[in-house]
Amino acid sequence: MKTITCIDDLRDLHRRRTPRAFFDYCDRGSYAEETLNANRRDLKALTLRQRVMVDVGNRSTETTILGVRRALPFGLAPVGLTGMQYGDGEILAAKAAEAANIPFTLSTMSICSIEDVAAATTVPFWFQLYVMRDRSFAESLMARAHAAKCSALVLTLDLQVQGQRHNDIKNGMTVPPRVTFKNVFDVATKPAWALSVLRGKRKTFGNLEGVKGMSAATSLAAWISTQFDPTLNWDDVAWIRRIWPGKLILKGVLDVEDARKAADTGADAIVVSNHGGRQLDGAPSAISMLPPIAQAVGEQVEVMFDSGIRSGQDVVRAIALGAKFCLIGRAFNYGLGAGGQAGVEKAISIIARELDVTMALTGRRTITEIDRTALMG
Repeated sequence: MKTITCIDDLRDLHRRRTPRAFFDYCDRGSYAEETLNANRRDLKALTLRQRVMVDVGNRSTETTILGVRRALPFGLAPVGLTGMQYGDGEILAAKAAEAANIPFTLSTMSICSIEDVAAATTVPFWFQLYVMRDRSFAESLMARAHAAKCSALVLTLDLQVQGQRHNDIKNGMTVPPRVTFKNVFDVATKPAWALSVLRGKRKTFGNLEGVKGMSAATSLAAWISTQFDPTLNWDDVAWIRRIWPGKLILKGVLDVEDARKAADTGADAIVVSNHGGRQLDGAPSAISMLPPIAQAVGEQVEVMFDSGIRSGQDVVRAIALGAKFCLIGRAFNYGLGAGGQAGVEKAISIIARELDVTMALTGRRTITEIDRTALMG
């Protein structure tokens, strides 16, 4: 890890060390990947404003989100199949986040279960919920998350139906991997990955054991098409708000009107996100929608941001445009696939260091000092 200097280095190492199906699952987007590419293009187009002769000798990257003091203004986003990037991946990522004093978010579609992660950590983590057609199962997931002392529920709004990801189909991605000549050869050339997964606690979706139809479904896309509920609406959000006793975060807001509705639900925070370019292709980049959404909701809810962050400079850009906090998904998974927990720790430290340096060179000593004037124009 000593020669790794940026997230792109971790991505390259992840690609070499992980079977193609799982790397592509993490790395690629839906359809023609227009929105995936727009996320990065529009972030990089934001020019930072260099300032000089400002006393920045006493800087702090600490911030408060959902009432909790954190060391950094970003956390680990919910990502499905993390335990297939590296064995026990969710546990390792949660431990890395705990060590850094940032939040970790466990996906409903994780390999390790809620209980697995809770048993391996000492601080509360966040749990991301997908609402199934069987509302009683969704309710049971919330009960399990509460019993595990999860401090926040992240309700994903933008996956009522799944956008097609061409590479998942072409790679024949299944969980666990289906035995074919092509993937056996691929796995044979990734011995460290294979050993880590073999040693892992689980080989399929840990939160979904006992769900009707799950035992016979290895294709994630096929299972989602039968289990996820396309009728999900704002009444369901109100139902969840009544049931869930902790902090509620609504993830997947990309429209000003939707942002106002989300703020009116009693949620504590919203995440401006397009699912990392993995859902509606042709949608605007998340960063382009952040300023009008932040302006529309004001102080009514805390505004978070994800989709496209690869550096500390990107974190500064998002905060400058109205985000209070950011979530990183692909970046930490690149680290995980590259080197397990040490790789996640490296990803966090890279972005943290870039954030600190960028603050200094833009003349900012605290996160609260980062505003629109940190950007040109």
